[in-house]
Amino acid sequence: MKTAEYYLLDVFTDQPFTGNPLAVFLDADGLATSTMQTLANELNLAETVFLSSATEPNHYPMRIFTPTRELPFAGHPTVGTAHLLAGLNLVNREQGVVLKPPIGELVVNYEYDRATFKTAQPAMVTDSTIDRITAVELLGLDIHQVIGDPVIASFGLPFHLIELADVAALESVHISTTTWASAVMSSSAVQIYLYVIEQQGETETVIKSRMFCMHASICEDPATGSAAAALTGYLASLQPSVLQCKIHQGVDMGRPSVIYTAANGEIKPGYVKVGGNAVVVGKGTLYLKQ
Repeated sequence: MKTAEYYLLDVFTDQPFTGNPLAVFLDADGLATSTMQTLANELNLAETVFLSSATEPNHYPMRIFTPTRELPFAGHPTVGTAHLLAGLNLVNREQGVVLKPPIGELVVNYEYDRATFKTAQPAMVTDSTIDRITAVELLGLDIHQVIGDPVIASFGLPFHLIELADVAALESVHISTTTWASAVMSSSAVQIYLYVIEQQGETETVIKSRMFCMHASICEDPATGSAAAALTGYLASLQPSVLQCKIHQGVDMGRPSVIYTAANGEIKPGYVKVGGNAVVVGKGTLYLKQ
């Protein structure tokens, strides 16, 4: 019987069974797109990676699937896949690795125990179709707990960015399915990223966040690199100085994660650097139809 083997990692963490789970299939050249989607649906993780054989040393085509669709780009699959390749000695850590999702080439470097990459394109920031009043209804909060009107930011995967007043507001969010259906699902961005700027220092900005999206139902994600990048790109557009962020996510789910981002300074305007840890927690085999 034909089989497909995968590795299971926890990403944006250095502790097993925290962070965001990720499955990575190696040597996926012979798999049809429909099979990749079926396997991703079977595993039912936020994202599953299918990696083709290297086209040249340290260069790997990569496709990313949720249980229901293919994504052009996602952060935690990029970081997790880079960590796996280094752990299996399939890349030269000193040279880094080039991953090739549909959005374009992502050059990933290894800095200490983190894998870091720069976005493949500049951030796109636009007005959100969700205003402050709608955000209040969507999140089940009071008006004073939502700061200003949301915006949409994207590096290929768009998010409504909604700033909240404090951690208490972040913890007390209760999503209205009715407002989600009318305001989020009808928009160009079907994910929302909630954030609180907890500490804004000269060298590092500490942020706490939560991300919600729709699969079979509204669900929460424990660590979202693409959303962290989008938020950092937006915040960097508001200031010319160097921005370095430490973003905590997944705490409310019992899967704490930490995402490190940076922008401005030596980084090309509009682009963002994203980094984090990952740990391999298992390996499995799926049997394919003949």
